[in-house]
Amino acid sequence: MEQYIVSARKYRPTTFDSVVGQKALTATLKNAIVTGRLAHAYLFCGSRGVGKTSCARIFAKTINCMARTPQGEACNECDSCRQFNENRSMNIIELDAASHNGVDDMRALTEQVMVPPTVGKYRVFIIDEVHMLTAAAFNAFLKTLEEPPAHAIFILATTEKHKIIPTILSRCQIYDFNRIGVADMVAHLAHVARTEGMTAEPAALNVIARKADGAMRDALSIFDQVAASTEGNITYAATIENLNILDQSYYNRLVDAFVAQDVAQALLIYKEVRDKGFDSQFFINGLALYLRDLMAAGNSATIGLVEASDDVRAALAERAAGLHPTFLYRAMDLCNDADFNFRQASNKQFLIELTLIKLCQLLSPSSIDSGDDEGRLKPLPAAAAPLKPEGAAPAASAPQPHVAPAAPSSSVAAPAAETPKPRFAPGGFSLRGSMSRVREEHAAPAPAVAARRARPFGEDELHKAWKDFIASHSSEPLLTGSMETALPAAVDGRYVVTLPSSVLADQINSRKGEVLAALRTALDNDDVDFDVVVSAGELAPQYWPEKRVLDYMLERHPLMGEMMQKLKMRLR
Repeated sequence: MEQYIVSARKYRPTTFDSVVGQKALTATLKNAIVTGRLAHAYLFCGSRGVGKTSCARIFAKTINCMARTPQGEACNECDSCRQFNENRSMNIIELDAASHNGVDDMRALTEQVMVPPTVGKYRVFIIDEVHMLTAAAFNAFLKTLEEPPAHAIFILATTEKHKIIPTILSRCQIYDFNRIGVADMVAHLAHVARTEGMTAEPAALNVIARKADGAMRDALSIFDQVAASTEGNITYAATIENLNILDQSYYNRLVDAFVAQDVAQALLIYKEVRDKGFDSQFFINGLALYLRDLMAAGNSATIGLVEASDDVRAALAERAAGLHPTFLYRAMDLCNDADFNFRQASNKQFLIELTLIKLCQLLSPSSIDSGDDEGRLKPLPAAAAPLKPEGAAPAASAPQPHVAPAAPSSSVAAPAAETPKPRFAPGGFSLRGSMSRVREEHAAPAPAVAARRARPFGEDELHKAWKDFIASHSSEPLLTGSMETALPAAVDGRYVVTLPSSVLADQINSRKGEVLAALRTALDNDDVDFDVVVSAGELAPQYWPEKRVLDYMLERHPLMGEMMQKLKMRLR
């Protein structure tokens, strides 16, 4: 009976062309071999399972090959290649630094370096997990690495480059290996399945690739696990069951419940998830990732950030078209808060249920008008206000530039205009009025209003109301600090608040509904409005970075620069 070999070993790359997901890097190594521009030391960096050690072995085999192909690959027929393929080559020495990390190990390696090759031109020393060497071992290795014999080449591999001392880094050519993309993994897994005579659904291979998180070795190990449980018929349903992955249909149903503000349905779906044995933190993280994919798929500029097949991306884009970006942002924020607080929560189930209730309330009028308190419950429907008497005169329109003229009221409320579904524009979206659009799409029709307040006011009155709001919210420094940065100013028929950074703009936009409500009450005018824009010009001095402040001071005070030079002072 033939011995079984796991796929991660059986399909380990043996040529540069068979390395998955590292085309630019392998092309560079092949060119170096063809042109004879070989360094004496290389450092291969990257996460696990991306091909560092495999590329090191291929590189060592190829430079000793006596009859390379025109494409720069090893021939697999000469004595050197045969010795390598049969694991008896004396020209390739592999050392695991995780278990051989002392000074004595480095001294033994140094002695081997002096022995010339018997076949071929080079002896290649591959040191895996080199960051595990002790400081003393690094120092013992340093001189040999700097001035090795002409026949010696070192290839160091590590998953943690930041732990390598600078004196080692400066003596190596550094190659950074990429995480392997989902598309490349799926293509390679499909090739393995065909070679092994198995059937595999693309959706199932996509699940395996995403589960592997950029590591080809992990993907092949997971593939073997699923193939063993399905007897070679790898289906999507069998894959998610075997890997204990939550099906995306649960998240689809949850988003439907959020939009419908159906708290009961959301809690029942969560119960189904728990009954299937899924961890609550795993569930909330999966929901956050699904919302993130929806957000990215809703914009043609960012849909490439979704690591999925084209069919899945198209389905996500279609679904995201009916959801406002602000809803997705706030939903992701709530999921992130739940994940952050999960470990400290004494009742973890209650924490997740409360988060789901808040998510269901995101589109309620009470939440959107206030601009914060996302999870505040909807109030009971209020009784309709009395209609305006027919003989009443229409309200006077407010003076420009703050609003467009108000429509005259009548005894019968006009039907609300139909608002199209919001979509991502190719270049992004406008923040102005975003909250009001969400309210118009998802809230129930408002009762008829008796009369609109439209008392004329001037810019000075608006500024006073603005400052009064700041004074009344002194306990909220983030909001009031942003509002103190600029006052509303008339620009092209509207009031505009111009801020030096998007961070300040976000603070005001997140509470715009509350600010507008206070201004309209103070000015007795329901048409008060303002836009928040970010200035593209020079930042105000109070927002300069430290380097800009220092440059300004040195320009104004040259003696300060001389003092800094004498004292060897610098900005850290």
